[in-house]
Amino acid sequence: MFDIGFPELLLASVVALLVIGPERLPETVRTIMIWLGKIKKNFANIKTEIEQEIGVDEIRQQIHNDTIMKELDEGRQHLENIFDDVQKDIQETQNEIKSTYSEPIDTKPTSKNNIAENESAEKSTVESPSDKPA
Repeated sequence: MFDIGFPELLLASVVALLVIGPERLPETVRTIMIWLGKIKKNFANIKTEIEQEIGVDEIRQQIHNDTIMKELDEGRQHLENIFDDVQKDIQETQNEIKSTYSEPIDTKPTSKNNIAENESAEKSTVESPSDKPA
């Protein structure tokens, strides 16, 4: 704000000492500090009144609420995307299961009945009457 260095501050102090005098300088500095404190306090009060007048707290709350709502909407959208992906995966799995079980069954002569017939034929050849002792 003010580019005041040590040399400028020293020069202002010497000028104030010469103009005001050593007897009244402490009292003058004290008075200046009191006035600066009052000015700062008044500016703070004015700032507070202006903020209350225009409703800064309400604006801040609204901005905060808007931010939260935006985050909630983003989260909801993310969850909907996940839900859609899961539903898609479930549908694909169901389709694969249906296609697996809807394929025609192979009806070759290796069915259970045919296996039983083959076993009985094998037994009959093993137990033929010519092999039995008389």
